[in-house]
Order: sequence, then C-alpha cells, then structure tokens
Amino acid sequence: MQSAFSWQVWAGLSAFFAALTAILAKLGVENINSNFATLIRTAFVLLLTLAVVSAARQWQPLNSISARSLLFLAFSALATGASWLCYFRALQLGEAAKVAPIDKLSVVLVALFGVIFLGEKLTLANWLGVALMAFGAILVAYKF
Repeated sequence: MQSAFSWQVWAGLSAFFAALTAILAKLGVENINSNFATLIRTAFVLLLTLAVVSAARQWQPLNSISARSLLFLAFSALATGASWLCYFRALQLGEAAKVAPIDKLSVVLVALFGVIFLGEKLTLANWLGVALMAFGAILVAYKF
C-alpha cells in the first residue's frame, strides 16, 4: 500500500499527537482513577480506529492474517495496555513535563531492542544520538 507521506512525516505526526496526548491526558486524569481513565481512552481509540478502517475500506478477513502476526499483535496490545496504565498513573502523580521524557526513553529502548532482537545495525553517530536522547530525558525529568 503506497502512502501519500514518507515515514518521516508519519513519525513526526506521531510525535506531535504523542505530545498532545501527554497534555490532554494530564488534564483528563485530574479527578478520576488512572486505570478507569485508561479504559475510557482505550474505548475512544477503538472507536477512532474503527472509523478510520471503515472510512478507508481497509477491512480484511481475519483468516487472511497469519497466526504469528495475530500472536505478536496480541502481545503488542498487552504491552500497549501496560504502558498506558503506567503512563496514566505516572501522569496522575507527576508533572507532564517530567513524566513524558521518561516515557520517551522508550525511543532508547527501541533502539537497543532493535539491535538485540531484530538484528538492526546502528552507526557510531546513531549510538551517540541514542545516548544523547537518554541523557536529555534524564536532564529534563530530574532536578539536580
């Protein structure tokens, strides 16, 4: 399937919406249990995704998806759910400007996991960028 935008544009949009997520979620968990807030958020994500798939007519038969893909999507969903539950609790307890950078250490972990589990290769400059992201997140999140 050909996309109208490059992966870089989509990744930039993802970062933009992730930033909005932190601010909006912080406002949303003020007077509600963080786990219940995550349930409400998840329901809205499901509705949005159903609308997008329906509008784009991208439905496909479940039997066209391999068992391996379904298994990894299920594990991914469990990881997403765990991440969201932890993220909302952290937002409820801490400042968004400090919680979000720690959450974004996931970028550093993705780089490490990509190398370890997917056999991806990073150059010295890439590793320097990963280290700087980790260091930057720590500097933003903690008072020294």
